[in-house]
Amino acid sequence: MIKGFIDSLTFRLSSLLILTVTATYLALAEEWVWFAVVLTFWLFFLQLMRRLYRRNAQKVAFMFDAIDNADYAFKYATSGRFSNDKLVNKSLNRITKILFQAKADAAQKEKYYELIMNSITTGIIVVDDNGYIYQTNNEALRLLGLAVFTHAKQLRKIDEGLAELITNIQPGTKQQISFTNERGMVHLSIRVSEMTLQDKHVRIIAVNDINSELDEKEIDSWIRLTRVLTHEIMNSITPVTSLSDTLLSIHGDANNEIRNGLEVISATGKGLISFVESYRKFTHIPEPHPSLFYVQKFADRMVQLATHQNHYPNIRITIDVQPEDLIVYADENLISQVVLNLLKNAMQAIGEEQAEGRIEVKAYCNEDDAVFIEVTNNGPTIPPEEAEHIFIPFFTTKESGSGIGLSISRQIMRLSGGSITLKSLPALKQTTFVLMFP
Repeated sequence: MIKGFIDSLTFRLSSLLILTVTATYLALAEEWVWFAVVLTFWLFFLQLMRRLYRRNAQKVAFMFDAIDNADYAFKYATSGRFSNDKLVNKSLNRITKILFQAKADAAQKEKYYELIMNSITTGIIVVDDNGYIYQTNNEALRLLGLAVFTHAKQLRKIDEGLAELITNIQPGTKQQISFTNERGMVHLSIRVSEMTLQDKHVRIIAVNDINSELDEKEIDSWIRLTRVLTHEIMNSITPVTSLSDTLLSIHGDANNEIRNGLEVISATGKGLISFVESYRKFTHIPEPHPSLFYVQKFADRMVQLATHQNHYPNIRITIDVQPEDLIVYADENLISQVVLNLLKNAMQAIGEEQAEGRIEVKAYCNEDDAVFIEVTNNGPTIPPEEAEHIFIPFFTTKESGSGIGLSISRQIMRLSGGSITLKSLPALKQTTFVLMFP
């Protein structure tokens, strides 16, 4: 109790004040012996004040060292202390609690903003003027095809133009870039803003996938063009075919040359009408009526139909569906047209002469629960100059092809909310078409 009283800040200050007044009085009275005694006590209490200051300063220093090391578990004792010491300890404990709560709130807000960033469909990249990446979200990593992104120079492995664009693009600008990776052709829209972060100038780059937008605009343009062409061709050729048939029926006794000419006109016209009718399918695909169906049973049925319609004994078809009970939500009848067309194209690409032809139908889902169906064949790969055009209506490399199969497939996948892409890997001597269902 006496020690606690001596440690009291009030007692020490009061004692110093009294001793100071007494020493001053004795010095004025020239009582030097008593002055020396009082001065000794004054120095003693001054040393006590210094010790009290050092002890509290050490407490504060220890508290900040602990906070700097993220140690918020320590706590100063407040029981069994004199009032002043107890007050100091309580105050330090309160400061620690406030700082801990502030850090917890900051961490919670950071996690909240991170969840928001990873929930949006826009890729976000925060990069400084030296190309170092401060922050990215999951969408940015997905669009760029990277697992970890720490510096802009990593993009050189993907595309030199992309690396240069991310490094040099200035705030306030908006650009588009296209490049090819393992997912096929990628079209990105890039916008940039700027800010100062921790005394450093950084650029915030927003990256959007515009593949679907470009595909949709392209498909819509082809649909409009096809409708106009089929309408005009049908209006022009139908009367010609009808007139040639009428002349043949009326003038059946005409000479062989005239009759043969009319028959050629009629046959050519009917062939052209049949050709145009096939393109009408591209513009009149029925509205999908999706439902859930098992991919394994669906794939088995597609392979049976394809092998029945196209007899290639040199081709072996395998099916790999993981998991076995994988299901997809789509219009089964429309998707069957797509898969059958891909299987038929794969068989025709391999042909009858290639030994050990292989076709693999593979289905799986990713971490976002998107379902993928891949059709891979080991026939001749599609040249890059042709790969860019295979989904365009009327484009074909087959002598008897109409150039409409893959165009219809892309249109069906678009109406189903999914996509179809090509992965041609000449090094592995295989071609893969990938159907994606979100």
